[in-house]
Amino acid sequence: MKILLTSLLFAPSIGGIETVSMLLAREFVAAGHEVKVATMTPGDDGNAPGLSVLRKPTRAQLTEAARWCDVYFQSNISLPLATPLLFVRRPWVIVHHTWIPQPQKFSDWNNWLKLRLLPFAHSISISRAIAEALPVPSELIPNPYDAALFRTDDSIERSDDLVALGRLVSDKGFDLLLDALALLAKEGCRPKLTIIGDGPEKEALIRQANALHVAEQITFLGSKTGLELARQLNRHRIAVIPSRWKEPFGLVALEAIGCGCVVVGSKEGGLSDAIGLCGPAFPNGDVPALARELSRLLKTPGLLLQYRQHAEQHLRRHHPTTVANLYLQKFERVCAA
Repeated sequence: MKILLTSLLFAPSIGGIETVSMLLAREFVAAGHEVKVATMTPGDDGNAPGLSVLRKPTRAQLTEAARWCDVYFQSNISLPLATPLLFVRRPWVIVHHTWIPQPQKFSDWNNWLKLRLLPFAHSISISRAIAEALPVPSELIPNPYDAALFRTDDSIERSDDLVALGRLVSDKGFDLLLDALALLAKEGCRPKLTIIGDGPEKEALIRQANALHVAEQITFLGSKTGLELARQLNRHRIAVIPSRWKEPFGLVALEAIGCGCVVVGSKEGGLSDAIGLCGPAFPNGDVPALARELSRLLKTPGLLLQYRQHAEQHLRRHHPTTVANLYLQKFERVCAA
C-alpha cells in the first residue's frame, strides 16, 4: 500500500502530533508499505531516516504525491494540505488530534469549512472525548507512544516524589499544582516536585512558589527530551498532569506510565483515556481534589503498586505496532470500499 501522510507539524519540531506521526510512519514502513510524508515543517531528512519527506511542498508536488498514493492520510485536517483531493480522487482518512471549534462568526470560515468537509472523509479520533465532539461518525484508535524509549530502567533509583512536565503556560495548570502543594503543607506533607519544561509562565510560577512558601520543595529543570526525559521520569514515583483545559489526549501520560510512574491527571477531555486505570483523576481546576489525590498516594504506598499493576496491559494497547496495525486495517477497508 502507498500511504501519503500529511501533517502540518513533523520532525524536527517537537510535540505530540509530531511524535505520533513519526511513530506511525515508521511502523507503516516496517510493515512493508511505502510512505511519503508532506509537512510544512522545515528541516532535513536526517530527522526522518528511511522516510521520503516533502517539506513545504508546492501544490504541484502535493498533487503528484496524491496521484502516487493509495490512501490520503491527514494527521489533523489541514485545508491547504488537502487541496489535491479537489483534483485527485483518493480515500481520505483524517485522524483528529484536537478539537475543531464550532464557528461563532463569519471570520471562523476555516473551521466552518473543515466541519462541512468531514462527511467526505473517514474520521479517526484519538480519544472518546474527541469522537463525541465531532459531528460525524469516528472510529476510536488510541495514540501510540515511543515504547523503545519510555520504559522502566531498574538501574535508576526511584527516589523522588512528584514530577510534572509540559510547556509552562496557564492552560497546563502548573499554578494549580503549586496551590495543591500549599494545601498539602498545611497537613505536614511536603513532597518534592520536579517541573520539566519551559515557557512564558516560568517566572510567575517561581514568584508563586515563593509566596506560598513551597519554593524549597521545587526544582525547575527546564526542557528535557529523549533519553534524558525518560531517565528523569524513572526517578519519580508520581507524575502530575494538572491541565486546566480539556486535553484532547495526553501523550506525556503514556510516557510517564511507560517509565513506571503513577499518573494523576485532570479528568475532562481525553486525558482520562491516556491514563486509563494507571492513576486517579480529579475535576479540572479543582485544587482541593488534586491535593486529596496526591495526599492519598503519598501516604499510602500500597496504592502506587495497585495502579502500577494495570500499566502493562494499558501500554500494550498503545504500543506503536498495535496502533499502526489498527490504522492499516482501516486503510485496507476504505481502499476496498
